[in-house]
Amino acid sequence: MSPSIPLQEMIRAIRSARTQCEERGVIQRECAAIRAQFRQVDNGGARSHNLAKLLYVHMLGYPAHFGQMECVRMIASPRYSEKRVGYLGAMMLLDEKQDASLLITNSIKNDLAHSNQYVQSLALCTLACMGSAEMCRDLAPEIDRLLRASNSYIKKKAALCAVHIVRKVHDLGELFAPAARSLLAEKNHGVLHGAVVLITQLCERNPEALERFRKTVPDLVQIMKGLVISGYSPEHDVAGISDPFLQVRILRLLRILGRHNETASDAMNDLLAQVATNTDSTKTVGNAVLYETVLTVLDIKSESGLRVLAVNILGRFLLNNDRNIRYIAMTSLQRIVGTDHNAVQRHRGTIVDCLKDQDASVKRRALELSLALVSASNIRTMMKELLLFLSSCPPGAQSSSCQRHIPCGRKAGGDVRDETVPNLIQLITNTSELHCYTVHKLYRALLTDISQPSLVQVACWCIGEYGDLLLKGECQETEPSQVTEDDALDALETVLQSHMSSPATRGFALTATMKLSTRITENVDRIRSIVSIYGSCMDVELQQRAVEYNALFRKYDHMRAAVLERMPVIEKNSSGHTNGETAGDAVKEIQPAAVKQTGPLLPQQPANQVCDLLDLLGGSEEPLQPSTALGLPNSTSTAGGDLLDLLGGLELTPLAPAPTVPVYEKDGVSLTLICEKTSDSGMTVTLTASNSTDSDISVFTLQAAVPKSVQLHMKAPSGDFLPARGAAKVTQMVALNNPNKVNLKMRIRISYNTSQGSAYQDTVQIDSFPGL
Repeated sequence: MSPSIPLQEMIRAIRSARTQCEERGVIQRECAAIRAQFRQVDNGGARSHNLAKLLYVHMLGYPAHFGQMECVRMIASPRYSEKRVGYLGAMMLLDEKQDASLLITNSIKNDLAHSNQYVQSLALCTLACMGSAEMCRDLAPEIDRLLRASNSYIKKKAALCAVHIVRKVHDLGELFAPAARSLLAEKNHGVLHGAVVLITQLCERNPEALERFRKTVPDLVQIMKGLVISGYSPEHDVAGISDPFLQVRILRLLRILGRHNETASDAMNDLLAQVATNTDSTKTVGNAVLYETVLTVLDIKSESGLRVLAVNILGRFLLNNDRNIRYIAMTSLQRIVGTDHNAVQRHRGTIVDCLKDQDASVKRRALELSLALVSASNIRTMMKELLLFLSSCPPGAQSSSCQRHIPCGRKAGGDVRDETVPNLIQLITNTSELHCYTVHKLYRALLTDISQPSLVQVACWCIGEYGDLLLKGECQETEPSQVTEDDALDALETVLQSHMSSPATRGFALTATMKLSTRITENVDRIRSIVSIYGSCMDVELQQRAVEYNALFRKYDHMRAAVLERMPVIEKNSSGHTNGETAGDAVKEIQPAAVKQTGPLLPQQPANQVCDLLDLLGGSEEPLQPSTALGLPNSTSTAGGDLLDLLGGLELTPLAPAPTVPVYEKDGVSLTLICEKTSDSGMTVTLTASNSTDSDISVFTLQAAVPKSVQLHMKAPSGDFLPARGAAKVTQMVALNNPNKVNLKMRIRISYNTSQGSAYQDTVQIDSFPGL
């Protein structure tokens, strides 16, 4: 292949290669010829011809770094044809990290002062594309000068170049502020677009600039009104909308200027109402403008009627055939459901219909929004829809919905988290008017199916707590049914004897059986017999409970009614939210007042009984602690009846909680890590992210990578939305298995979208894991 063949011929030869090996051969021969010609004296414009071919080779992914110095030489050339290819090569082959980029700084400065506007444009585009911080500092005065030029074409390019400089060097923003303000008086849409983008960057990075540019709100409103009411303009019309790109940029800037400022918000209320009512929503372009209008209305201090109008626009989006539009509508409604709950409630039917969508992401958003709309007035209707959805949704969604909101794990089967049981018990305890209804429903569920551990545990707990209500059979909300004492004990005994019951489930059933001894009158001896059987159980937990309960029957029968009375209302002790309330909270065990008062009434035992190992409670002078009898099965009694404390006086010190270690802190986003060892080679890492900025963060995702010999499993995150000022957090659990005991390292990629719509991505490496 001749070195002088045109670019088109080289492309044709590469495309005609039958194999990758043949393609590499063609490219290697051509690159060798290009290298040889680079060393020769320029021969009739061959330099630009060869560099163009090299850029095509670079686009195919082959190395082309040897052309960097040729780019520098061609940029310094007086010929426009060579400058054009040289600047293109610099943008593709050079970046700010390479020293060669510093060599073109002087050439760019000279070309910025060139008399030809197209040469100036080449220099501006290159600086905006790959200018380093040092280049930006050196050339910023030249850009400020071009911002005041008379040529609209140059001012547009200079404004966009200034945006890059402000992003690279924040301190230079003050230099461009006066010129940016004057650009708003231009008539050229390209210049206006560049000015709005520049002002947006200045306001986002400097609070002083934000206050200064709030004075430009009337000017921006006038520009926006001119776009909305202007007639057809072939130059700027897109699907019947006049310059939607400029409209969207202006709306974003107005949102920043009106946030937390009532005066600026009042100045733009009429404009936003006009845009919301006059923009055509049948086209995608119109929907884009309407969506930005809605975001602006919801983010500023707007009037209540205008906020309702914005919510109604999102409601119309829910009826759109485009799934992307439905998704962003539900995402926006999710953000405001806490502040504009009634307005969102009007679209509840449409939101619930989205649960039937085929798209998994739309369905997930619809579920989250539907759960947020559940209230006391619509809970019956909503629960029917949500339970119907649970019967057909994926297991992951079942787990999430049951954990967060739905007070019934039956539809979700075994796909519920461990903390669902105490959370549901807490919910039942705090809803006294539904105790009778709940115990009847759970009793029937227990008779139907005992293969679902979470449901069985809650049912056993309710039968033990509210067995008297079950036996009365006076629940008005269920069909009349008579449950006898034998029926209730048969159900619990079935759970105790079932091979499907775990030790924890048997613990619930045994405690419920013991509690029924104070709620029934004729079958106390049967309960005593059931409890005594488990006094020799192989499971230590069940054996301990049975021994303690037997001691209550034998020695402290007069205290049994007080010890086994109903649990009080369970308080909440951790943060979270469910429709404005906390959810997912751990349950505090509160000892009844009656039990605390009975401590001094315990009889003193003879000293010779202290050594009687079969009378574990007899030798204890400590008051009887009813935590095991009253609380959940995972509690451990610390009285003298602890089987691990047979010698007496041995106190078990609880394990200290795993330390929380910060691993990332940047731009208001922080990430902490907690490690817990689950086995000899396994561990669980809990990552918790929070947002301390004044703006919400959406589409927040975490990705993790570990050495190849380590097995990694990332569980579903708690969400992907981080509200401003740390109002809520996102947690992500990662299970690791390190069978080869290699030096463990983890690299985490953090990505999210800011409220201004810009995407952000960063990476952090964790080299040590505390607590292991």
